[in-house]
Amino acid sequence: MEWRVKPVLPVTKLMGAVAALVLAAAFAEGDPARWVLAGVVAVGVTGWALRDLLIPVRLAADTDGVTVVTGIARRRRLPWSAIERVRVDSRSRRGLRTEMLEIDAGDALYLYSANDLGTLPEDVVTQLADLRA
Repeated sequence: MEWRVKPVLPVTKLMGAVAALVLAAAFAEGDPARWVLAGVVAVGVTGWALRDLLIPVRLAADTDGVTVVTGIARRRRLPWSAIERVRVDSRSRRGLRTEMLEIDAGDALYLYSANDLGTLPEDVVTQLADLRA
């Protein structure tokens, strides 16, 4: 089983990069600081979108274990014996509720949002429990 980034996210990020440049063109009026800021934002958001396009699968699992993405593009294979706990971490702050899939591998903690997984973390926990059993 694989869980991947929602396809709409990289498209939205690329649109945000273009919007930063369009706003600079509309309001910079020859101000180099605004152009530099818009360029930095556009490059950063484009890099973020490229990561989603090039490495869309954030989590994969089978009966032997899970493969997680660490850092920008590195993958790490974890056997089920190395995983101490899989749960949903739910927090409410300022009226917003966030849920993250938490995979505790003892020496490392891997967190994935619904946007990273393309589905709700509760569904992934259920599927991972079925695979682990």
